[in-house]
Amino acid sequence: MLNATDLNNSISFSGVGKTYSKESAPALRDINFSVAKGQFICLIGPSGGGKSTVLKLIAGLEKPTSGSLQTPPRANIGMVFQSGALFPWLSAVDNVVLVLQVHNPRLAKIHARREALEFLDMVNLGAFADKMPAELSGGQRQRVGIARALAVRPHVLLLDEPFSALDPKTTYELHRDLLRLWKATGITVVMVSHLIEEAVSLAETVLLIKNGTVAERYVVEIPYPRRDQEAAYIHEVQNIRKAFFA
Repeated sequence: MLNATDLNNSISFSGVGKTYSKESAPALRDINFSVAKGQFICLIGPSGGGKSTVLKLIAGLEKPTSGSLQTPPRANIGMVFQSGALFPWLSAVDNVVLVLQVHNPRLAKIHARREALEFLDMVNLGAFADKMPAELSGGQRQRVGIARALAVRPHVLLLDEPFSALDPKTTYELHRDLLRLWKATGITVVMVSHLIEEAVSLAETVLLIKNGTVAERYVVEIPYPRRDQEAAYIHEVQNIRKAFFA
């Protein structure tokens, strides 16, 4: 459960900075933003601007050098990486079973498998439960990664450019399924993307991270599902693009 201090904001950055060594320039400087429970935000920006560092700080993989950072406990955070990061010697279902049993060592494998199958069904992959990662497409591997992250029932789901290596059709399908899962679970989602269009299609709030800080914040008020031919969508993308390339 979240602490009482987490009731309004599940994540809060206040003047956060991150420096990896005395000889290097700060990776992050004076980061200020909050993410309300159940919100979907997307971080975009040029490569090397600090997006992934923000995600690592939320995940607890790194600690801030300065400032104050409030997040849920690490046990309440799930993360999906760009490659899916599956164990190649385990089937799809056993990749999820492993996480369930690490999270709850007392859970018998037969019960863990039953739960794992439920999470694979959530991402429309139940029919491929016993396939090995090498037998799955890139999109299917990402679905397993999402199922595995959801299996720990996190308060926050972190996504690090999870669709960047996929074809447009698969990406569209995963966008649709991610929005469905987000609305069904009420989970907080923080996603890193290098595509402005992807950010506008998915997120309620888009943060532009440049030179290690939050350069701009955009609230996207377009109703779901968002269509890239609509005038409001095109206007939002163009507005963000101007700042992105400025």
